[in-house]
Amino acid sequence: MRYQAKRKFRFLLLFSALFAAIWFFWDTSFVYPLKLFVVLLHEISHGFAAVLTGGEIHAVEITPQQGGMCRCPGGNVFITLSAGYLGSLLWGGVMIVGAEHLKNRSGWLTAAIATLVVGATLLYVNQPFATAFGIAFGAVLFVVSLRAGAIGNRATLYLLGLTSCLYAVLDIKSDILDRPELTSDAKMLAELTGVSTLVWGVAWIVTAFLFCALLLRRLWRRA
Repeated sequence: MRYQAKRKFRFLLLFSALFAAIWFFWDTSFVYPLKLFVVLLHEISHGFAAVLTGGEIHAVEITPQQGGMCRCPGGNVFITLSAGYLGSLLWGGVMIVGAEHLKNRSGWLTAAIATLVVGATLLYVNQPFATAFGIAFGAVLFVVSLRAGAIGNRATLYLLGLTSCLYAVLDIKSDILDRPELTSDAKMLAELTGVSTLVWGVAWIVTAFLFCALLLRRLWRRA
């Protein structure tokens, strides 16, 4: 019982420290590359949804201002538009849960994420900034997977996963709830369905909070 309590305490300490670091340094250069990484995941999620529903990916774009676009014609438009923010949450969950399950083999998951980043960049990105970022970020993750050890890889995956989940929540609030007039996934979905942008924003942010709560509950029980 005492050993289990220590494990839970260590997990809570690590998770809290990473969350605090992301939260307090959100608008700094420290978190900036992590945000660009999540934007890439967001756009890749649109593309994967399009392909899975019969469409294709033509190009993925990422700007230094953390903007992004996936040119993915065909497929189910409703599912493709919904896949961006929900995909960010899912990727975050995969990285966090994977880090916890794999433990000493977590480097394999870091390497898989690195392969995804570099592969998607080489296949679909044709902008100098986004190409340089994708290759550099993927290369860093490859080095981490080989050299950081189990603890370092788990911490890295927790950091990436937390950023992905948190970015989804904050981006929904900023781009949809605070500024519903902006062109966004929710606005395009509103035009497609006739349901207001605000309704889609609220639905997605509630989903995000529930997902994060269930994820933390699962991790706490396994700690």
